[in-house]
Amino acid sequence: MTPLLEASAAGTRPPLQEPPPRMRASDADREAVVRRLLDGIARGLLTLDEGDERVAAAYAARFLDELPRLTADLPPAPASAPVAPGWRALALLAWLQVRTAVAGLWRGIRRAARSRPPRLAGVAVATVALLALLTIMAAAAAGGADHGGHGGYGDYGHHHDHHDHDWDDHDDD
Repeated sequence: MTPLLEASAAGTRPPLQEPPPRMRASDADREAVVRRLLDGIARGLLTLDEGDERVAAAYAARFLDELPRLTADLPPAPASAPVAPGWRALALLAWLQVRTAVAGLWRGIRRAARSRPPRLAGVAVATVALLALLTIMAAAAAGGADHGGHGGYGDYGHHHDHHDHDWDDHDDD
Protein backbone atom coordinates (compact mmCIF):
# COMPACT_ATOMS: atom_id res chain seq x y z
CA MET A 1 0.00 0.00 0.00
CA THR A 2 1.11 3.57 -0.67
CA PRO A 3 1.74 5.91 2.23
CA LEU A 4 -1.33 7.97 1.28
CA LEU A 5 -3.62 4.92 1.31
CA GLU A 6 -2.07 3.68 4.54
CA ALA A 7 -2.61 7.06 6.18
CA SER A 8 -6.24 7.26 5.03
CA ALA A 9 -6.87 3.64 6.12
CA ALA A 10 -5.48 4.44 9.55
CA GLY A 11 -7.73 7.50 9.74
CA THR A 12 -4.90 10.02 9.78
CA ARG A 13 -4.21 12.52 7.06
CA PRO A 14 -0.75 13.33 5.68
CA PRO A 15 0.46 16.84 6.44
CA LEU A 16 -0.81 19.33 3.85
CA GLN A 17 1.88 20.94 1.80
CA GLU A 18 1.69 24.64 1.22
CA PRO A 19 0.97 25.59 -2.37
CA PRO A 20 3.90 27.27 -4.10
CA PRO A 21 3.84 31.06 -3.81
CA ARG A 22 2.06 32.89 -6.61
CA MET A 23 4.39 34.68 -8.99
CA ARG A 24 3.78 38.37 -9.50
CA ALA A 25 3.07 39.65 -13.00
CA SER A 26 5.45 42.21 -14.45
CA ASP A 27 4.53 45.14 -16.67
CA ALA A 28 6.02 43.24 -19.62
CA ASP A 29 3.76 40.24 -18.87
CA ARG A 30 0.70 42.51 -18.77
CA GLU A 31 1.73 44.32 -21.97
CA ALA A 32 2.15 41.02 -23.84
CA VAL A 33 -1.39 39.99 -22.91
CA VAL A 34 -2.76 43.43 -23.83
CA ARG A 35 -1.06 43.22 -27.26
CA ARG A 36 -2.78 39.87 -27.88
CA LEU A 37 -6.11 41.31 -26.74
CA LEU A 38 -5.76 44.35 -29.00
CA ASP A 39 -4.89 42.03 -31.87
CA GLY A 40 -8.04 40.03 -31.08
CA ILE A 41 -10.12 43.22 -31.18
CA ALA A 42 -8.51 44.29 -34.47
CA ARG A 43 -9.22 40.88 -36.02
CA GLY A 44 -12.85 40.99 -34.89
CA LEU A 45 -12.51 38.15 -32.36
CA LEU A 46 -13.57 40.35 -29.45
CA THR A 47 -16.13 43.13 -29.25
CA LEU A 48 -14.94 46.52 -28.06
CA ASP A 49 -16.72 46.08 -24.72
CA GLU A 50 -15.32 42.60 -24.17
CA GLY A 51 -11.85 43.73 -25.20
CA ASP A 52 -12.09 46.75 -22.89
CA GLU A 53 -13.02 44.53 -19.93
CA ARG A 54 -10.19 42.12 -20.62
CA VAL A 55 -7.61 44.88 -21.12
CA ALA A 56 -8.68 46.44 -17.80
CA ALA A 57 -8.39 43.01 -16.12
CA ALA A 58 -4.92 42.52 -17.66
CA TYR A 59 -3.69 45.85 -16.30
CA ALA A 60 -5.26 45.06 -12.90
CA ALA A 61 -3.71 41.57 -12.68
CA ARG A 62 -1.26 41.16 -9.81
CA PHE A 63 -0.24 37.53 -10.41
CA LEU A 64 0.86 35.57 -13.49
CA ASP A 65 -1.85 32.94 -13.07
CA GLU A 66 -4.51 35.65 -13.64
CA LEU A 67 -3.32 36.46 -17.18
CA PRO A 68 -3.70 33.25 -19.26
CA ARG A 69 -7.49 33.07 -18.80
CA LEU A 70 -7.82 36.46 -20.55
CA THR A 71 -6.49 35.09 -23.85
CA ALA A 72 -7.31 31.38 -23.51
CA ASP A 73 -10.14 31.52 -26.08
CA LEU A 74 -8.15 33.51 -28.68
CA PRO A 75 -6.39 31.70 -31.55
CA PRO A 76 -2.71 32.47 -32.07
CA ALA A 77 -1.90 35.47 -34.21
CA PRO A 78 -1.21 34.69 -37.89
CA ALA A 79 2.40 34.75 -39.02
CA SER A 80 3.45 38.18 -40.18
CA ALA A 81 4.30 38.75 -43.84
CA PRO A 82 7.99 39.21 -44.67
CA VAL A 83 9.13 42.81 -44.85
CA ALA A 84 10.81 44.08 -48.01
CA PRO A 85 14.33 45.43 -47.55
CA GLY A 86 14.79 49.19 -47.62
CA TRP A 87 16.78 51.20 -50.13
CA ARG A 88 19.89 51.23 -47.96
CA ALA A 89 19.99 47.42 -47.87
CA LEU A 90 19.58 47.27 -51.64
CA ALA A 91 22.31 49.89 -52.15
CA LEU A 92 24.62 47.90 -49.88
CA LEU A 93 23.99 44.73 -51.90
CA ALA A 94 24.68 46.60 -55.15
CA TRP A 95 27.88 48.03 -53.70
CA LEU A 96 29.06 44.58 -52.61
CA GLN A 97 28.41 43.21 -56.11
CA VAL A 98 30.31 46.08 -57.73
CA ARG A 99 33.19 45.66 -55.28
CA THR A 100 33.39 41.94 -56.04
CA ALA A 101 33.35 42.62 -59.78
CA VAL A 102 36.08 45.25 -59.45
CA ALA A 103 38.19 42.88 -57.34
CA GLY A 104 37.87 40.19 -60.04
CA LEU A 105 38.71 42.73 -62.72
CA TRP A 106 41.71 43.87 -60.71
CA ARG A 107 42.99 40.30 -60.36
CA GLY A 108 42.61 39.82 -64.12
CA ILE A 109 44.45 43.08 -64.80
CA ARG A 110 47.31 42.06 -62.51
CA ARG A 111 47.64 38.71 -64.27
CA ALA A 112 47.63 40.42 -67.66
CA ALA A 113 50.19 42.97 -66.47
CA ARG A 114 52.53 40.23 -65.33
CA SER A 115 52.33 38.45 -68.65
CA ARG A 116 52.57 41.61 -70.83
CA PRO A 117 54.40 44.48 -69.06
CA PRO A 118 54.23 47.01 -71.97
CA ARG A 119 50.41 47.33 -71.63
CA LEU A 120 50.60 48.09 -67.91
CA ALA A 121 50.25 51.87 -68.35
CA GLY A 122 47.01 51.57 -70.36
CA VAL A 123 45.54 49.05 -67.95
CA ALA A 124 46.44 51.24 -64.96
CA VAL A 125 44.75 54.28 -66.54
CA ALA A 126 41.61 52.24 -67.28
CA THR A 127 41.53 50.91 -63.72
CA VAL A 128 41.91 54.38 -62.20
CA ALA A 129 39.15 55.71 -64.47
CA LEU A 130 36.83 52.83 -63.46
CA LEU A 131 37.50 53.39 -59.76
CA ALA A 132 36.89 57.14 -60.13
CA LEU A 133 33.58 56.44 -61.91
CA LEU A 134 32.49 53.99 -59.20
CA THR A 135 33.42 56.47 -56.46
CA ILE A 136 31.38 59.22 -58.14
CA MET A 137 28.40 56.87 -58.52
CA ALA A 138 28.61 55.79 -54.86
CA ALA A 139 28.87 59.42 -53.68
CA ALA A 140 25.87 60.42 -55.81
CA ALA A 141 23.78 57.53 -54.52
CA ALA A 142 24.70 58.21 -50.89
CA GLY A 143 24.25 61.96 -51.25
CA GLY A 144 20.59 61.69 -52.28
CA ALA A 145 19.68 59.43 -49.36
CA ASP A 146 20.91 61.63 -46.49
CA HIS A 147 18.87 64.82 -46.90
CA GLY A 148 16.14 64.41 -44.32
CA GLY A 149 14.06 61.90 -46.24
CA HIS A 150 13.02 64.15 -49.13
CA GLY A 151 15.86 63.51 -51.52
CA GLY A 152 17.62 66.82 -50.96
CA TYR A 153 15.11 68.90 -52.90
CA GLY A 154 14.76 72.03 -50.83
CA ASP A 155 13.60 72.82 -47.31
CA TYR A 156 10.06 71.53 -47.06
CA GLY A 157 8.01 73.04 -44.32
CA HIS A 158 10.35 75.98 -43.70
CA HIS A 159 8.99 79.42 -44.46
CA HIS A 160 11.36 82.17 -45.48
CA ASP A 161 10.31 85.80 -45.24
CA HIS A 162 12.69 87.12 -47.88
CA HIS A 163 11.43 87.77 -51.41
CA ASP A 164 13.76 86.88 -54.26
CA HIS A 165 11.32 87.55 -57.08
CA ASP A 166 10.54 90.73 -58.97
CA TRP A 167 6.84 90.24 -59.66
CA ASP A 168 5.69 91.39 -56.23
CA ASP A 169 7.42 94.76 -56.24
CA HIS A 170 4.95 97.50 -55.48
CA ASP A 171 5.65 100.75 -57.21
CA ASP A 172 3.60 103.64 -55.93
CA ASP A 173 4.47 105.82 -58.94
